Amino acid sequence: MEQFKILAPCGMLGYGFPKSSFMKGMEHRPDAIVVDAGSTDAGPHKLGAGTAIVSKQACKKDLELMITAGAEAKIPVIIGSAGGSGAKVHVEWTRSIIMEILNENNITGLKVATIWADIPHEVVEAKLAEGQCEPLGIAVKTLTKERLEATNGIVAQMGHEPIIAALQEGADIIICGRAYDPSPFAAVAMYNGFDTALAYHLGKILECSALCAEPGTTKDCMLGILTKDSFIVKPLNDKRKCTAVSVAAHTFYEKDHPYLLHGPGLVLDLEHCEFTELGDDSVEVRGSRISPSPEYKIKLEGAMKVAYRTLVVAGIRDPLLIERIEEVEDLVKQQVWEYYSEIPQEDYQINFINYGLNGVLGELEPQKTAGHELGVVFEVIAKTQELANTICSSVRSTFLHYGYEGRKSTAGNLAFPFAPSDIPFGAVYEFSVYHLMQVADGTQMFRNEYIEV
Repeated sequence: MEQFKILAPCGMLGYGFPKSSFMKGMEHRPDAIVVDAGSTDAGPHKLGAGTAIVSKQACKKDLELMITAGAEAKIPVIIGSAGGSGAKVHVEWTRSIIMEILNENNITGLKVATIWADIPHEVVEAKLAEGQCEPLGIAVKTLTKERLEATNGIVAQMGHEPIIAALQEGADIIICGRAYDPSPFAAVAMYNGFDTALAYHLGKILECSALCAEPGTTKDCMLGILTKDSFIVKPLNDKRKCTAVSVAAHTFYEKDHPYLLHGPGLVLDLEHCEFTELGDDSVEVRGSRISPSPEYKIKLEGAMKVAYRTLVVAGIRDPLLIERIEEVEDLVKQQVWEYYSEIPQEDYQINFINYGLNGVLGELEPQKTAGHELGVVFEVIAKTQELANTICSSVRSTFLHYGYEGRKSTAGNLAFPFAPSDIPFGAVYEFSVYHLMQVADGTQMFRNEYIEV
């Protein structure tokens, strides 16, 4: 095989993509359809709560086109990090949608592989005791026995090995639990004999589909074409084009090092890559390198419930209040603390986010110049939902009529876009497990299961 073609429909399963772009991709006769479905960008909530990133309707709409086209073309369809977080509940949710599609379209004769990425608590506890499990970054809290017990579930990011094993078993559809984003793309190319470094570099780009194009988006299709010593990324929509700069820039995406990218058991080195525009809106890439890690480590993710949240969204337009907003917010906090003096302050937090001043960067904001109006989010995080509701109600009513110095009107200080103004958010989660765990190899912690349709 001189070339291997991978069709990436979108940057996140359920985000959607133009059918015309997808069908144009199918005209190129791809050898596989691969899509990433997961992310921790939005934090630990989806993993902790066991909910999907996208709706069932959105997921099914994307999958139906992919699966029917894949079945007709007799090429594998691979989904990475199913359901968003790749835990058992997310994988089962995705698999149920796929089985529904197969049934409704009378598609038979396929082999569906499920790769579970759930890690038992006792395994992590034992690895901690052996010194083979370490936090990923200085912000990760110590993983005590109590925090481990409070963790809902733990997943690990798989590499290419269990996916290749599923392809060796003849799987037509592969539903991966939590996966290292480039691995599903790399695995299918490696299985067909293509270079590991090029396969992983292409996977790094295709997992976000057309985000490497101009204008960039995760909601459009991209074709990756591997050869023996290079790969090509090609947009499938006439409105987009790839340039050397756009593809090189995406190579830097989501990395803590300019050209080194660590994955399960490997380090991808992109220092000597060359990006060449081919004149048809596509770009060819050469020079990707890869080497094995000294120890094979997989990234663990686990979430625990820590509190409950209630929030209020409000607007402020009084220039006198805007001028001293942070001072008034501190005074409102103080008044609420004093009123509820019988409740320990460690049982709840009161936070203000001032959009239009420093709502995005907070203390790091270099230009603290407010506009003529501010959007303010009041957030109360507490041990129970009832306590969060109670404190938030008091914060809102206190702030609404707070008599700050210079105020001319005795009417409300806040404009509320919604009624009711107080929004009980529910449970708040944090990453209790965000660690690297040493393992024997890339298949040790992952279990493959097969269904004949």
